[in-house]
Amino acid sequence: MLAKALIDRYEIYCPPEFSMEGDVVGLQIGSLDKDIKKVMVTLDVRENTVAEAIAKEVDLIITKHAPIFKDIKDLVSSPQRDILLNLVKNDIAVYVSHTNIDIIPNGLNDWFCQMLGIENTEPLFLTADQEGIGRIGDIPEQSLEDFAKKVKNSFGLDSVRLVRYDHQNPNISKVAICGGSGQSFYREALAKGAQLYVTGDIYYHTAQEMITDGLCAIDPGHHIEVLFISEIAKHLNEWKQEEKWEVEILESQSSTNPFSHL
Repeated sequence: MLAKALIDRYEIYCPPEFSMEGDVVGLQIGSLDKDIKKVMVTLDVRENTVAEAIAKEVDLIITKHAPIFKDIKDLVSSPQRDILLNLVKNDIAVYVSHTNIDIIPNGLNDWFCQMLGIENTEPLFLTADQEGIGRIGDIPEQSLEDFAKKVKNSFGLDSVRLVRYDHQNPNISKVAICGGSGQSFYREALAKGAQLYVTGDIYYHTAQEMITDGLCAIDPGHHIEVLFISEIAKHLNEWKQEEKWEVEILESQSSTNPFSHL
C-alpha cells in the first residue's frame, strides 16, 4: 500500500491543522508516494530508534517528537546528523504528530485522564480551533501524596517530583494535566480552579512561582508521552482491519528516556 493512504486515514483522526501555531507536524523526511510494508510508531527519533528501524526494515516512522526541530545549517556527518543521514540512506520516511495529538479529542491528554481517573474534563488552554491543549477535571478527594503515588504507579515510574513547600500534603479534587512541557500553562490551571497541576519539565523558578501563587504540582517527566506508541499502534491496527491494509504495525522497543534515578 502507499504510505499516503495510511497517513490520509491518520489525518482524518488527527488533523495537522489542530497543531499549535509554529509547531512542526506532518511529513518531515522522505516521501509518502511509495509502497510500504512496515510502519513503526515511536515517541522520539534517536540513534537507537533509527538502528531499530533499519534492522526491522521499516518503511515509515510515525513519531510524536520531530527529529528536525531546529534550523539545520549542514548535513555533514556527525553523531547528531547521522540520525538524519541514516534515515535518508535507508529510504525511511518520517511523519510527525506533535501538538495535534495533544489537542484532539481522544488524544494523548484524554488518555492520561483515563489512566488517572480524571473526569468531567475540559481543555486547559483553548487553541484557535476552539479545541485546546491540556485538560482539567475532577478526581475523588484525596491527598496530594496519594495521587502522586497513583501517577507514579500508573506510568510505571521510579519517581515523581512534587512541587510544594515543607512537605505539604493537602487534599485535592481538581486536577489539571498537560503532557510534555506544560509549565507555561500553570496560570490557566489556577484560573480554572486547579489545586494540582501535572506536567513535565518544570523549571526551578517556575516551581517556586507556582507555590507562591497557591498551586502544587507533580512533575512525572516528559517521557510519560511514551503512551503515544501503544495507543497510536492500536488505532493503526484497527484501521488496518477496517481498510484491509497489507502492512505490519510495529511498536518501537527502543528506550529514548534520557533520565533515570538512583
